[in-house]
Amino acid sequence: MLKRTMTGHASPILTTLLDTDAYKLHMQQAVYHRYYDVPVTAEFRCRGTELLGVYTDELRTHIDAMHSLALSEEEYRYLSALPFFDADYLSWLRGFRFDPSQVVVRNDHGKLAIQISGPWREVILWEVPLLALISELVHRHRTPQIGVAQAVDHLQQKLTDFRRQVSDLDMSRFHLMDFGTRRRYSQPVQEAIVSTLKQDFPWLVGTSNYDLARRLQLNPVGTQAHEWFQAHQQISPVLANSQRAALQSWLDEYDEQLGIALTDCITMDAFLRDFGPGFANRYQGLRHDSGDPVEWGEKAIAHYQRLDIDPKSKTLVFSDNLDLDKALALYRHFGQRANVVFGIGTRLTCDIPGVTPLNIVIKLVSCNGKPVAKLSDSPGKTICQDKAFVRALRKAFDLPLVKRAS
Repeated sequence: MLKRTMTGHASPILTTLLDTDAYKLHMQQAVYHRYYDVPVTAEFRCRGTELLGVYTDELRTHIDAMHSLALSEEEYRYLSALPFFDADYLSWLRGFRFDPSQVVVRNDHGKLAIQISGPWREVILWEVPLLALISELVHRHRTPQIGVAQAVDHLQQKLTDFRRQVSDLDMSRFHLMDFGTRRRYSQPVQEAIVSTLKQDFPWLVGTSNYDLARRLQLNPVGTQAHEWFQAHQQISPVLANSQRAALQSWLDEYDEQLGIALTDCITMDAFLRDFGPGFANRYQGLRHDSGDPVEWGEKAIAHYQRLDIDPKSKTLVFSDNLDLDKALALYRHFGQRANVVFGIGTRLTCDIPGVTPLNIVIKLVSCNGKPVAKLSDSPGKTICQDKAFVRALRKAFDLPLVKRAS
């Protein structure tokens, strides 16, 4: 049973295994089928200056409670009815339980240090709920007086302004997705935000949160994350082929489904060199997650045109630090040139006056006992502490050896 916290909450923050992003289950199935025994390590990073180590003991209590989370029969039936899950994986998922011993939590001179190690098929499911847990726990302490009412009121103000801006604009190709689980203010706030959007925002097409998708009857959306490409750096026999190996393995698992490819694990330019006509035709589109979004979109459209592929037949998903205003500006720029979708996270589910969102991530740092890296289009998002491996990765993908990993 959970101890009562300083803020008076006795109940667990996480109550269902499906309170996670869709791409986690999608990747987990592929890992289950293809890389069952591959070991990995992931680590927590706070990109801000917050000293979160004070929450270590309370966080540990909540992590230990996650062992009780299990797929319910109703949830199992829901997943079974979706077209992209296989019976063998879902049968295994029914028996899955979080193993809290895989998570080491420390207070490192005031900073929160977390390392997660184990088989990839299990470690993969920790990231999203653990980040959501940290975010909600911190906000419970910092601003206990704030909650659903303030969040929905602020959203309604934004929606009123948005409607005013688009009153004379063709919005038939504008599509919004909720990507807000990882750094939400709280689970009740995310649910209230998504429920409000479903009722009052006709351009909402889905949510990345499987629990909300099921209960609110929305489309679950998401394909793969950086870790899919990172792990292949140590799975593929040849480092220079690792990105193509990741792209092909995904197609082998899902064929014509879940076909949006993430482009920035090793920069957009390196990605496009690997994204030849075979991949470009079979994948439904691309996702942006770092760097200048206009520059990225122009590169994507130009790439499709060079391959004699109509960009209007493909989808560009923008998901880097978006809000409604940024999404609208990108829609004005690209909306008539390709199918565009906007995944908004923190600026939906933790956008409340008086609240400062956390800038926190959990990223893969090793696979098969060897380092992996993310060489983002935004230098501040680069992750890898092994400088020798970063140099090897840059050489393999013909990137200049100038940016240093952080």
